[in-house]
Amino acid sequence: MVLGAGLDSFACRSELADGIRVFEVDHPHTQEWKQARLADAGITLPPTVSFVPFDLEQAGARALTAALTAAGFDPARPAVVSRLGVTRYLGVEAIGQVLSTIGEFAPGAELIAEHLLPADHRDPAGQAYAEQVQAAAAEGGEPWRAFLAVEEMDTLLSAHGLRPPPSLCRRDTVDAELWNERADALRPFELSVPAHAVVPER
Repeated sequence: MVLGAGLDSFACRSELADGIRVFEVDHPHTQEWKQARLADAGITLPPTVSFVPFDLEQAGARALTAALTAAGFDPARPAVVSRLGVTRYLGVEAIGQVLSTIGEFAPGAELIAEHLLPADHRDPAGQAYAEQVQAAAAEGGEPWRAFLAVEEMDTLLSAHGLRPPPSLCRRDTVDAELWNERADALRPFELSVPAHAVVPER
């Protein structure tokens, strides 16, 4: 499942998605636009892909569950839920509603997400990036709304039935030697943090 799918292309990459049921959840207008662009490009999605039109900010957890099941999703079967690049655009209440839905999925279901850190938790490079991009995002109609410290995100996950493992910063996800050997200035910085959680056995 891809929450806030936008222009995510996983379902188009048959070598990755073959045999996997994919549910793309996003705002109805966004999905209409995406499907029109796919048609214009002559791209046909496999029958294993289902679009689930849903406004993650406006509707509650029960409504999300209803929309998913109506599209054929079975919450009693383990699933992998991707929510990358989405948390920043939602209010904390909406984030909790989505997590509440996922927390009711079958044990073993996994969430892969990320969230923006508050300003006082960023390093200088992360803060510099935020100062350049945040205003542009707001001007484009997509303001950043949620900034969560790692401890705050872990608390949210736990409160909604999910078990977060020890958190990782971006620097921990890649061997430091790979960054130190680079001749350019490309380095990981602290602005957003990956989050991974599992629905535990009940």
